[in-house]
Amino acid sequence: MFLENMIKIWQRYDYVFINGLFGTLWLALITVVVGTILGTFVALMRLSRSKLLYGVTGVYIEVLRGTPILLQLYFFWLLLPKIVPITMSDTACIIVALIVNSSAYVAEVIRAGIQAVDKGQTEAAKSLGMSDRNMMQHIILPQAVKNILPALGNEFIVMVKETSLASVFFVGELMTAYKTVQSTTFLALPSLTIAGLIYLIVTFVLTKLLRLLERRLKASD
Repeated sequence: MFLENMIKIWQRYDYVFINGLFGTLWLALITVVVGTILGTFVALMRLSRSKLLYGVTGVYIEVLRGTPILLQLYFFWLLLPKIVPITMSDTACIIVALIVNSSAYVAEVIRAGIQAVDKGQTEAAKSLGMSDRNMMQHIILPQAVKNILPALGNEFIVMVKETSLASVFFVGELMTAYKTVQSTTFLALPSLTIAGLIYLIVTFVLTKLLRLLERRLKASD
């Protein structure tokens, strides 16, 4: 009976789950891409010689990593419409919250990747008279990419799962799709199982692709 209900739900509402999956992947992608851009600036400020920038970014990272992401979603959902001069939808507020959260984790990934580069490279660049900016752009960051890419892939996989919290605000991802189907069919467990299987399949495939990328990066060393 349970399996029959799952099959019937999928046959009738497969498009709802598929649209939810695309919503989840889109949310995760835009979060990680923009979060990486923001996180790069945060990481560079964290590595600067300025004590002010070091302290501010330290607080930024600790607050975002030390508080629950659901709390942050609520915070941005309530705060942004009050302080931003333009009208922001619930979806836009949640996306901003996810990006800011991701940037804190990505900043630490990038910082660690940069610091993992052999210090001899920095000393050689300085001996050639390169400025800090050129050294970072042409010497350090290109070498740090190999350390950073796998971690960014893992952040994307994590974000695929964490976007499920956005269903609290009905932003159109996979768990929102589950809630829509469940409220129509009144079959909570079969609908939830379908959503869970989709998450499992997607994260399994992404993890395998990430492992393949890591092996290729190691082989190119």
